[in-house]
Amino acid sequence: MRKTNEQSVKEVLKELLDAYRLKSKLDETRIRDAWATVMGPTIARYTQELRLRRSKLTVVISSASLRQELHFGRDKIRTNMNEALGEELIKDVEVR
Repeated sequence: MRKTNEQSVKEVLKELLDAYRLKSKLDETRIRDAWATVMGPTIARYTQELRLRRSKLTVVISSASLRQELHFGRDKIRTNMNEALGEELIKDVEVR
């Protein structure tokens, strides 16, 4: 019997992302894309920065009142973002 090296494209891409340590950058890009959709254009307009480090999403907001409102809704933000991303990427949300 002959051995084959057949892999799906998905498996090959995953190996490449892991080998070149690009998964974290890809995840941040996916989060930025999902942010405007999940949170809406108004909140996206006041968002200055989104960072994902060690499963913690840091959101920098320019409006103090909006920052406080989002601080109280961190669990809902985490749940909605993970749902939009299709995986449990975000474990905690920090609003600054």
